[in-house]
Amino acid sequence: MAAPLSDGERRKQISVRGIAGLGDVAEVRKSFNRHLHFTLVKDRNVATPRDYYFALAHTVRDHLVGRWIRTQQHYYERDPKRIYYLSLEFYMGRTLQNTMVNLGLQNACDEAIYQLGLDLEELEEIEEDAGLGNGGLGRLAACFLDSMATLGLAAYGYGIRYEFGIFNQKIVDGWQVEEADDWLRYGNPWEKARPEYMLPVHFYGRVEHTPEGVKWIDTQVVLAMPYDTPVPGYKNNTVNTMRLWSAKAPNDFNLQEFNIGDYIEAVLDRNLAENISRVLYPNDNFFEGKELRLKQEYFVVAATLQDIIRRFKSSKFGCRDPVRTCFETFPDKVAIQLNDTHPALSIPELMRILVDVEKVDWDKAWEITKRTCAYTNHTVLPEALERWPVSMFEKLLPRHLEIIYALNQMHLDHVAALYPGDIDRLRRMSVIEEGDCKRINMAHLCVIGSHAINGVARIHSDIVKNSVFKDFYELEPEKFQNKTNGITPRRWLLLCNPGLADIIAEKIGEGFITDLSQLKKLLEFIDNETFIRDVAKVKQENKLKFAAYLEEQYKVKINPMSMFDVQVKRIHEYKRQLLNCLHAITLYNRIRSNPSKSFVPRTIMIGGKAAPGYHMAKMIIKLITSIGEVINNDPYVGDKLKVIFLENYRVSLAEKVIPAADLSQQISTAGTEASGTGNMKFMVNGALTIGTMDGANVEMAEEAGEENLFIFGMRVEDVEALDQKGYNALEYYESLPELRQAIDQISSGFFSPRDPGCFKDVVNMLMHHDRFKVFADYEAYIKCQGQVDHLFMDPREWTRKVIRNIACSGKFSSDRTITEYAREIWGVEPSATAIPPPNLPRN
Repeated sequence: MAAPLSDGERRKQISVRGIAGLGDVAEVRKSFNRHLHFTLVKDRNVATPRDYYFALAHTVRDHLVGRWIRTQQHYYERDPKRIYYLSLEFYMGRTLQNTMVNLGLQNACDEAIYQLGLDLEELEEIEEDAGLGNGGLGRLAACFLDSMATLGLAAYGYGIRYEFGIFNQKIVDGWQVEEADDWLRYGNPWEKARPEYMLPVHFYGRVEHTPEGVKWIDTQVVLAMPYDTPVPGYKNNTVNTMRLWSAKAPNDFNLQEFNIGDYIEAVLDRNLAENISRVLYPNDNFFEGKELRLKQEYFVVAATLQDIIRRFKSSKFGCRDPVRTCFETFPDKVAIQLNDTHPALSIPELMRILVDVEKVDWDKAWEITKRTCAYTNHTVLPEALERWPVSMFEKLLPRHLEIIYALNQMHLDHVAALYPGDIDRLRRMSVIEEGDCKRINMAHLCVIGSHAINGVARIHSDIVKNSVFKDFYELEPEKFQNKTNGITPRRWLLLCNPGLADIIAEKIGEGFITDLSQLKKLLEFIDNETFIRDVAKVKQENKLKFAAYLEEQYKVKINPMSMFDVQVKRIHEYKRQLLNCLHAITLYNRIRSNPSKSFVPRTIMIGGKAAPGYHMAKMIIKLITSIGEVINNDPYVGDKLKVIFLENYRVSLAEKVIPAADLSQQISTAGTEASGTGNMKFMVNGALTIGTMDGANVEMAEEAGEENLFIFGMRVEDVEALDQKGYNALEYYESLPELRQAIDQISSGFFSPRDPGCFKDVVNMLMHHDRFKVFADYEAYIKCQGQVDHLFMDPREWTRKVIRNIACSGKFSSDRTITEYAREIWGVEPSATAIPPPNLPRN
């Protein structure tokens, strides 16, 4: 294996990082020194590494500003249809390197920082992740913003500026412990506060029906302060905006007449209002019906819709009518995409503004609302569906409750006319669920209030049509679509795997960066020995680098020649980290019973956060760490097998581990993972996939050929058949000796000698109420893992499969996904033409 390139050699290479012009380098150095002096008020004697990071961040940000202003000016002049992507999560990760990549500044900055005697990579590591998301849904929103900017769409991401993002995960004695993520502690150089656009948001109060119309009065007001973050497209001079709202108490908050005298108490109570944007709810695929969460959902919706309408009215060709009721053109100028049901209140809120404030006729308002909104469904798990108690709405949003009742009545009248006497259908399709506690089904609200509903992978969209929203699909089949998820190749290939990006560009040019389907051209090189060697070499370098990182950060030594077998994602029963555990134990038992036999060495890495209130997920983490404790300290095992729990999995750690992985585990029970996007990241980065026919795995297998993935286990039909028959875990336990041995070891305390009963809940769940049928796929999984081992022993064949996978991963670019949303839902056309740069006159 060749030694890694020295810094000097690396800099001489012309690569996809862009050639550093001498002028650029001098300019970056000058700007860096200026910011260190004037922005940070430091000199080289007292500056810390963090000061250097901030100086560089401000330098790079300066390159965005002109393009950002010019892009927004361009939109004002051309007045294109605006796309508003509403999401309660944007899992952005770090911004510095992504900005340098998209602006083509990486090499200039690298060289300038090197000349200043500093190390760029070291500075990049200082930046905090913007962890304003839980997992797939939040990261998808971030990839979509990148693609929308790269495709030249006039798009805006709208969400909440949480003061505390997803918790930092510490492992203490093998257990997850949560720590607050104070990501703003040192300030955020990428955001710009916009107090001049601050807006009021109303809560509580009561509704008055007057001859002049409906009034929502006696409300409590919270102010929404916008913070704007630039979103640069890839080398097209487009810079879009992500606007995140922060809650502020108004200055007269709690200082009304009844509070005279307790001034101090009143000022302290401002926190109550400002708590709305304090913290991200850390649940993935789980609904927790807390009032604060409902407040967050309405807060982002109410502020955003005011902003959207303000922009619509003040646009150059927009509404100049003094009566301000010309909303007919609204759906031609505005598209609102709801990222799951979390921003579903957009539907009644838009109705409230149109009808109560703008005095638009009810039926006209409903038509406008439906033509404007579209809804993306992200899960079929029943426990994830948002069902808010009517009583909570009554108190917090009384007018919205009235509007929802009226919309539901209209909807049910329509259904009843089409299906007379079908009372059960009315019950199933109602937005209001009757029962001991009346609830509002937010998914049903989204379906009736949107002109398009989409799932996020073909198999998921089929399940949405044929089961979750079956009745609605029968009513309006034309509303239902599929939009298979994608990932941005800028962050997930160029930025995180420059070595691979370089050897690809060497063979097929740089076009793949904005048209990932061009990776197909790599099929010509599947038997090219030089290319096979280069791909294997890049993977080995990435593995060495990750092994060094693990040793430095976590003091764990791993064998870089072993197979890096990786499962990183949120910890959840449906994702079946337990199946992975059972394989690890089975391998361990095989090694123990035959220590002289030659085994394919593996390092099994599992990472991910568990929701703090999800007991079983926390037990799964404890089980993984306990298995690792036993296996990693068993002298019989040595280098053949290691089990590592990757602490605090997050975007910046994904960027390190994914390029180093050999095997990607995507092993959810068929029919449970809506799409998955980690699966796509591994594929484009040269790992092979072991997985079930679930989510986007189905389409990955279709693109690359099923024989080029390790597909195993039940299909959706098999799971349904097993449900009909009745799943009995005991049958598998009794008929599969290796499974029984593993379960008995977990149960008897073999992996928890100091607390033998530690895992009784896990075993009890697996044996008696496992909704996700781990044992049913165990045998097929173990057998399939044997095929993985067999192929790994033939490095040339393994690498040829890797190349075929990379070559067939082009479909899974978020550029393709967003192009489909644009054409088939939003009614806009992506544009390949770059806006002129700030240094050139405008057209």
